[in-house]
Amino acid sequence: MNADLNIRESTQYDVAAIESLYPKAFPDEDLLPVVRALLEEPEIGMSLVAIADSNVAAHVFFTRCEVEDCDIKTALLAPLAVTPTYQRQGIGTLLVRDGLQRLQETGVQLVCVLGDPAYYSRLGFESEALVEPPYALPAEWEGAWQSQYLGDDAKACAGKLSVPPQWQHRELWAPA
Repeated sequence: MNADLNIRESTQYDVAAIESLYPKAFPDEDLLPVVRALLEEPEIGMSLVAIADSNVAAHVFFTRCEVEDCDIKTALLAPLAVTPTYQRQGIGTLLVRDGLQRLQETGVQLVCVLGDPAYYSRLGFESEALVEPPYALPAEWEGAWQSQYLGDDAKACAGKLSVPPQWQHRELWAPA
């Protein structure tokens, strides 16, 4: 991995690089609409970039959410992308871990993610059964809805995840 890796909050000057990153990392998915919607309202979450060789090598967004009938601070990890030339170097892992630490420092106790269990389990995420995603997930995605409780004093929570408008599109939660 590159020794000159720098992780920081994204700025308006990173937007073009972030937008060019997602089609490269996910050529079969169109994540740009949700990425743009999240970047247009950065106050709804935390946007981090990993800079390597003076380039945006990776990006992650953590959206502030709520679990209905539960009073703990919650976030949704999504999207996460690493430029193909920087994949498999641990940059995505470092970016997510940095984000989780920052979230914990702000009092977030629960982070949910819809993603590959083989990848996210390495980061401490486990299959989530108590917190429901905003939309029903297809059966073939069993195990993809995951969570991680942050801090020793984090308390378990049950209910449906309430997301901001950027995430209230059914197509973001199921295959087309």
